[in-house]
Amino acid sequence: MADGNPSSVSEIRAPSGFGLELDRVTLERARRGEMTAFAAIYERFGGPCYNLALRVLGEPAAAEDIVQEIFLKLMGSLRGFRGDAPFGAWLKRMTANATIDALRAHQRFRDEDPDALFEAMPALAADAEDRADAWSMLMRLPPRARAVVILHEVEGYTHKEMAELFGQSESYSKSILARALKRLNDVVAEPGSKEAMDHA
Repeated sequence: MADGNPSSVSEIRAPSGFGLELDRVTLERARRGEMTAFAAIYERFGGPCYNLALRVLGEPAAAEDIVQEIFLKLMGSLRGFRGDAPFGAWLKRMTANATIDALRAHQRFRDEDPDALFEAMPALAADAEDRADAWSMLMRLPPRARAVVILHEVEGYTHKEMAELFGQSESYSKSILARALKRLNDVVAEPGSKEAMDHA
C-alpha cells in the first residue's frame, strides 16, 4: 500500500489518484461479480483510497480498515453505480464518507465551533525539522480541520460538497479552512523554515 505521507508542503496538494480511468469492460465484469475485475479495481484505486483515509485519520491501521470497508461495500453497491459521475469521483465520495464516519465514531468531531476548535490547538511545530515536514504539520491540526484541508486542497471538494459531508453550512468549512491554512502558512513563514524546506 502507498505511504500517503506528504513530505513537503507542496505535496499536500499532489493529485490523489482518483482521476484514473476505469474501462467499461472491467466495470461490467465487476458488476457481474467477477473477482478478477474487483482485483483490477483494487489494484488501481486501493492506493488512493488508503492515502485519503491515512491523510485524514493519521493512522495506518485505521486507513487499512477504511479500504477494506470500502471494497467490501463496493461488491454490493457497484450495481447501483449509474455512471453519472466518473467512477473515481464516486469511489472518492464513498471513501470520504467512510473516513468522516470513522472520525465521528471515535468522537473526534466534538468541537463544532471553529473558534473553539483552534483555541484548544497546540503550537503546530516546535522546530525547523517539523516545519519542513508537511505530514507532521497536518497531524498537529485538529482532526476536523485536517479533514477539511485534505478534502478541499487535495481532493478538490467544494465547500457545498463539504457542507453535505459534515452536515454543516458552507461558511463553516470555509472558516475552518481559512484558519487551518493560516496556521500552516504561519509555521512555514517562521524564521529558519525556508532553509529547512530547501533541504527537505
